[in-house]
Amino acid sequence: MTKRNNSGSGRQSLARIRADEAHFLMNTYRRPPIVFTHGQGCRLYDSQGRAYLDFLGGIAVNALGHAHPRLVRVIRREAGRAIHLSNLFHNSYQAPLARKLAAWSGLDRVFLTNSGTEAIEGALKLARAYAHGKERGSSAPKTRILALENSFHGRTFGAVSITYPAKYREPFAPLVPGVEFVRLNDIADLEKKFDGSACAFVVETIQGEGGIYPVTQDFWDRARSLATQNDAALIADEIQCGLGRTGRRFAYQKFGSLPDVVAVAKPLAGGLPLGALVANERFAAAFFPGLHGTTFGGGPLICAAALEFLTVIEEQGLMGNVRARGAQLCKGLEELAARFDFIQEIRGEGLMVGVDLTVDGTPIVEEALRRGLLINCTHDHIIRLLPPFIVRSRDVDEFLEKFENVLAKVSKNCRSTRKPGPIEMKTQEPALMAATR
Repeated sequence: MTKRNNSGSGRQSLARIRADEAHFLMNTYRRPPIVFTHGQGCRLYDSQGRAYLDFLGGIAVNALGHAHPRLVRVIRREAGRAIHLSNLFHNSYQAPLARKLAAWSGLDRVFLTNSGTEAIEGALKLARAYAHGKERGSSAPKTRILALENSFHGRTFGAVSITYPAKYREPFAPLVPGVEFVRLNDIADLEKKFDGSACAFVVETIQGEGGIYPVTQDFWDRARSLATQNDAALIADEIQCGLGRTGRRFAYQKFGSLPDVVAVAKPLAGGLPLGALVANERFAAAFFPGLHGTTFGGGPLICAAALEFLTVIEEQGLMGNVRARGAQLCKGLEELAARFDFIQEIRGEGLMVGVDLTVDGTPIVEEALRRGLLINCTHDHIIRLLPPFIVRSRDVDEFLEKFENVLAKVSKNCRSTRKPGPIEMKTQEPALMAATR
């Protein structure tokens, strides 16, 4: 990989980019003074040619790392054929991709979207459409939507309405009515709130932005039985934890029962924008021509890239690597936790790992960046690690060495002052902490 020189033109380019962003872009992100220009594998390079070990992965998007040769080849090929074709017509790649997603998920039908938040919107519309079909001739409305406390589902109106932290919802009130939140893994609270007026229960199988908190087997089983009992949709949001991130095709597959609908996105097209909702036949039948649609979702280039992404995972046995490298990473982090008393807990599955701190994680993220390490923090105190599926044993060793040095540096000024609970929320978002869908 050719690296760029630390030249005056590079510095001028950074200054110009930052000035133009400050003047022309809406003020929605806090960004460090770095411009990334290219990547290779688990490495990113900035405009000065400096390399960074990427354990953020574009927030779980770059599951095959950067510039994966098979993805690059497919994208180049399809760009010379047809980048976009209207959904009024067939293209060569939607049906094969839908077939593969149905096989991976254990469900039946697929709707392709542009993003995760759009997949959530579609899932909510599908649940309401199904419920309205059942309401004909009945006076009892079936419109309530249940979601979890500590949840994050996206930034559009429906998705933000079922997102729990007030900082995401309150600036845009009033939101979609009829939403109620259930305490995470609290079966009694679930049973109290889940009745015949609910049309859907939306569950992140592992809460990502919420801090890497998994749903328990007992909670999932009760949610499944209540959804069936009340003829409501159990919707799994696997936008961050799905498609191999846990070392399984879907995180819910550890439970032994299926959701009615699953929403996916992030890694699906290897970095290109694509999401999907996958549903069983019963709920999928609630959509008919004209009831839902999308302009850009499921274009030929993006679907071809998604097919290649899923094929690479299968052919190269990457879910086995996810499990092995995840175990290696968690073992190393547990050893660090024995040395640094402000590490409270290590949580995660596969390559979705949270390091829960009793101190503010912002200085750790900033020091890591200075040392050429990309990580993320959520809720101000949970370091979130989402490395690519192709990460090697020596990359994990390098990460652990760098992270240990970061912790040692920052620990001189650390004071453990609190024991944060699983749904503690903050109102500030330091640099590199914005959640996206």
